[in-house]
Amino acid sequence: MSHAYADCFDPNGARYGIPTYPYRLAPDGLATRRQLRARGLRPGGQPIAAQVMRRNRRVGGAQVAYLYRIDRAKPVRPMTSRKWGALALAMLARRTCPRCRLDVGYCIPRSYGICGTCIATEEQSTA
Repeated sequence: MSHAYADCFDPNGARYGIPTYPYRLAPDGLATRRQLRARGLRPGGQPIAAQVMRRNRRVGGAQVAYLYRIDRAKPVRPMTSRKWGALALAMLARRTCPRCRLDVGYCIPRSYGICGTCIATEEQSTA
């Protein structure tokens, strides 16, 4: 058994407080949030049942994904018309340039804070 595998294998939870399994070796009946979402489910307030751990040599630490029981998961709540409207307004705000006040059709990068046309105009005026 490799050292990385041994560090990540704790099915009783004595070392980490909750049962811990190596990457891709979790028992059946447990799933991450993304896996639950792909099945149309959500954790629904249940506590974390276990975790999957994977050693990362580059960073020197470990990556952890929490697992939830599938049998206790609840179906995803449907989107209401108000939620759809709020989401549409939020996306419109992300696409609107604060300088020229135009909907540019894509999400403006937070690093620049303005649209590509305004960036080009700014670069031309400084050159």
